[in-house]
Amino acid sequence: MDSLPDAVVQFILSHIDNAKDVASYTCVSKRWKDSVPYFRSLYFPRNIFDNLKCGLTPDLVVSRMVSSVDQLQDLVVYCPFTSSGLASWLLCQGQFLRNLELRMDNIVDHQSCADIPSKLDCIRAASNLESLKLWGVLMVHSPKWDTFHRLKNLEIVGARMEDPALTAALRACSSLTNLSLLGCEGLGSVSIDLAFLQQCKLDFYGLGNCSLSITSPRLELLEVQGCSWIRVRETQCLKDLTIANNSGRVYIVDFGKLVALESLSMRGVQWCWNAITTMLQLASEVKHLYMKVEFTGDFDALLPFPEVDLVDFFNSHPKLLTFDIHGAMFAALCQKNSLKNVDSRFFIPSLEKLVITIRSPLNAEQKMSTLESLLRYTRNLRKMTIKILQMKSSHSSADDFFEEICRFRYMNRKIVSIE
Repeated sequence: MDSLPDAVVQFILSHIDNAKDVASYTCVSKRWKDSVPYFRSLYFPRNIFDNLKCGLTPDLVVSRMVSSVDQLQDLVVYCPFTSSGLASWLLCQGQFLRNLELRMDNIVDHQSCADIPSKLDCIRAASNLESLKLWGVLMVHSPKWDTFHRLKNLEIVGARMEDPALTAALRACSSLTNLSLLGCEGLGSVSIDLAFLQQCKLDFYGLGNCSLSITSPRLELLEVQGCSWIRVRETQCLKDLTIANNSGRVYIVDFGKLVALESLSMRGVQWCWNAITTMLQLASEVKHLYMKVEFTGDFDALLPFPEVDLVDFFNSHPKLLTFDIHGAMFAALCQKNSLKNVDSRFFIPSLEKLVITIRSPLNAEQKMSTLESLLRYTRNLRKMTIKILQMKSSHSSADDFFEEICRFRYMNRKIVSIE
């Protein structure tokens, strides 16, 4: 590299971001050391300072490296640090930073609550951020942030929060287009009002009884886990929707017209039947539907799904291309009255891929009839996958049912497969 111009050497070395590598390269030659101010990214792994000696601390080493760069744009710190250390780094480089990622490690650190300023408060110095990612966050008090006018992406993973603190944080991020709150606990009622938000992923820990209200007219993707009450009225741009609740019950879903919706996923142990029917009615234009809801019922009692007319269901969803259906919903479609009087003109026009999960040998005859009907009435079906999941029965009916499915697969082996 000795023959290369300085500008080329600086450009090549500027693509190195691991702090350990950067420190090593400064020992190669004076020319390489003089290139450090032109670096744009620094990454400090979790265990990089496990063997520090000579009285050095992670804060001091990070501070020296950060201050040696002229205009640092990307800073990722996974190693332990203090609020005073963070404050000194951001005082030096805050105005230049575009992307900041920090492993806060203060979700159970009560001492960090007493730090003045707190780690969260220090972030306000990076006023020109475009992306902010935080891991292990304790947000029980409202962070003292000014408005981040350029911040487009906010991701918080593993956090303990309180409602007013989250509301204040989001208020300072009014230009967000992407929001991810993953593995967050302590929230009871969440309200999101972001005019430019396009993608939103929410995963709340706890009893699954959180309420959620979103006002974001440009929202295109929404994934929600852990909410029992969900209200999203401005949905004209919503294309991809996932609603899940693994701990509690989904009581109420209040959405506007889902005219642009292409993919809908409904998952959870228990949904109120009114919530299920509401979503299916609103998603009449959906192309990809995934249903894994085990039970219904408005109270603690877990109830099976009521009968669902197969003909009416597919007539109400004419654009359906892929349908992944699990035990409870499939059993509801397999009721005797569902196929009793099928109009000869009935057909399923668009369905190409069908995945059916069967968990019980009960009502085997009607289930086989439904499988045959789905194959018969679906004109463009390319793939039908039948998943046998944890089917347990001491009766020989389970073996007989499985033999029938195998026979069905053999007769239609170009389309049907078993997992």
